[in-house]
Amino acid sequence: MLEQLQAEFGNFPEMLAQWAKVQPEAIALRDEQGELTWRALADRIERVAARLLESGLERGQSVAILGTSTIDYALVFLGAVRAGGVAAPLTTSASRDQLEGMARDSGARHLFIDAAKRAELGPDFLPELEHIALEGLAGWMAPEGSLAPAFTPGPQDHFNIIYSSGTTGIHKGIVHSHQMRWRQFASTASSYFAAGLPVRSLASTPLYSNTTMVAFLPPLLAGGMVRIMGKFGTVPWLEHAAADRSTITMLVPVQYQRLMDEPRFDEFDLSAMALKYCTSAPFSAELKRQVLARMPGGLIEIYSMTEGGVVCLLPAHEFPDKLHTVGRPAPGSELKVLDDSDQPVPPGTPGNLIGRSQTMMAGYKNQPDKTREGYWTDPETGDVWQRMGDIGRVDAEGFVELVGRAKDMIISGGFNIFPSDLEAELEKEAGVAEAAVVGVPSHRWGETPVGFVRLAGPDASTGAILAAVNARLGKTQRLAALHAIDEMPRSHIGKLLKTELRDQAVALGGVE
Repeated sequence: MLEQLQAEFGNFPEMLAQWAKVQPEAIALRDEQGELTWRALADRIERVAARLLESGLERGQSVAILGTSTIDYALVFLGAVRAGGVAAPLTTSASRDQLEGMARDSGARHLFIDAAKRAELGPDFLPELEHIALEGLAGWMAPEGSLAPAFTPGPQDHFNIIYSSGTTGIHKGIVHSHQMRWRQFASTASSYFAAGLPVRSLASTPLYSNTTMVAFLPPLLAGGMVRIMGKFGTVPWLEHAAADRSTITMLVPVQYQRLMDEPRFDEFDLSAMALKYCTSAPFSAELKRQVLARMPGGLIEIYSMTEGGVVCLLPAHEFPDKLHTVGRPAPGSELKVLDDSDQPVPPGTPGNLIGRSQTMMAGYKNQPDKTREGYWTDPETGDVWQRMGDIGRVDAEGFVELVGRAKDMIISGGFNIFPSDLEAELEKEAGVAEAAVVGVPSHRWGETPVGFVRLAGPDASTGAILAAVNARLGKTQRLAALHAIDEMPRSHIGKLLKTELRDQAVALGGVE
């Protein structure tokens, strides 16, 4: 099996079928309702694939999935790929209009939906699609023992579509090929073999998120077990990690923070945890330090995009003096830092990050213009690079420090202000538990920075915090206002929604 995983390309569904023959009675999947052996997993993948094909699924056609993550959700995802279709998990937090746009954009004719979303969206939601209840999957799939016709994927066949986590308009459908997914995850699965690591993964972010794929697909390719959580909670997560003797997990920064804040954290035995991943949102150096001090096993931060581009890795346990960075480009990844005119900047100077690797998206579904907008083509070589959307700088040892999102940079009186610099100053204050800074329109300056803080205690004062921080900042950086907030607005995978904060700042006013 190791030799197959180390090949340049392979058949993902066939690898799962082989594992079922090697270890039929081992546990493959668990959720809150039960578990599946590898024998049962392989059988149900075949039965889902067979029924999809019987009901008209064509090669390369999408299968839409909408609901809370469960074993049945995973079966539809894997069954769609086995049938030669494309898994298209839809973002549960999106609006009705956005969901309709995603499903239609995907080209799906099947919609697998759970009872909660069906009740929320009503009987007139996407009537042109065949609706299949996720809770009724066992009765819908083909009879036990059914086999789908053979499917041999080509490298450029589409594996899945992940819809972007934007907050306005119709989300972009990011298409991943079988080749991309194999390159991403077969090497990870191989590394588990090389380390002799027993693979028991705890997946607690939604299966519609690209983040979750790290805790879902490589462990299965390695013949391991995956626990799927429908909803994250600190105590349930700790209970599962201890009971399953979990060795691998993927968490976003807000989940790590909640675990660190959990009063019962030290009651649970996490000694089996060998490898923890983090991605999707800024991961502060201080939080990394806490996680390293209190949670067993290695900690790897991954910086990349769902679209691909550069992949940076920070093994935080190996580089405790680089926790303010997102690591260095992984083997096979390349990074450039350009100014706004697409010219290289001097070393150590902040600029727009662009990257490329062997794991680049096939493009945005039905949006060739948007696909081209996201690329930068080297005028000398013709090589295509992905614009990462971030501003960053590279230190002398090649470690990448993020300064902020390009779209979040504030231009005030002609000066560039990086919100991350101001957020770091705010978080130095004892009274601040969390901080965010956004730019708002200003008649005097064009834009000006406004801060939001989650206070650390009842005695903390925004007035005192604002005065202390502004005293340390340069004149062009000073905050125009500071507001206390009970909870930072975040997406389901922990991304800070700065658009919502900007709207709040504008509504609160008080800016010249």
